[in-house]
Amino acid sequence: MKKILIALGSVVCLMVSSLGSLAQASEPVDQSNPYQLIEQVADNTFSRLRKDRTLFRADPDLLRDVVKDELLPYIHTRYAASLVLGAQYYRKATPAQRDAFTEAFTEYMIASYAQILLEYDDQDVEVQKDQPIAPDDKIVKVRVDITDSSRPPIRLDFSLRKNTRTGNWQAYDVTAEGVSMIQSKQSEWKAPLRRDGIDSVIEQLKTLADRPIRREDKQKQDAS
Repeated sequence: MKKILIALGSVVCLMVSSLGSLAQASEPVDQSNPYQLIEQVADNTFSRLRKDRTLFRADPDLLRDVVKDELLPYIHTRYAASLVLGAQYYRKATPAQRDAFTEAFTEYMIASYAQILLEYDDQDVEVQKDQPIAPDDKIVKVRVDITDSSRPPIRLDFSLRKNTRTGNWQAYDVTAEGVSMIQSKQSEWKAPLRRDGIDSVIEQLKTLADRPIRREDKQKQDAS
């Protein structure tokens, strides 16, 4: 369960189209302030989860659309994918391979976060209040505390990057208990990239992304 809560926090940083009786996606979030961005995305996403909880439990795959419409617009997916791939493999990859990896990585993250959202159970999310941002700041970290009534609170630090062209902030990484999501995925895929190559890893990501969204066994959650 601890791992679920940590991952749930990462969804906040990375935060539906009309589907049957589901409500329309929330209004676009103001991306000019990274602190407000995280808070608004969290509010929009978790409000939707509470409102349509019964529908999502009946058909968990609908959560993919929540991720796509509520979270994905505020994620710098290409930048995150390039960091996960690493400078060595990014330089070696062709432009087509970079695009294919980014697309597969994005679909993998959509499925991963949809699975995480399925485990949401009214945890409290508190976002750090606004801090001064210098005009030349390009990277900002925003602290978020996730509180579960039956477990110790978890601190997460979200990394956001400012787009120098648009001035908008986008999330690309989260550090939980000293572990960076980007670094974790780099370590996880380093050996497969070296052994099998980028094309094989792309296919593996596609396979993982295609898995149905299903509630995990509670005993396995608690053990993790």
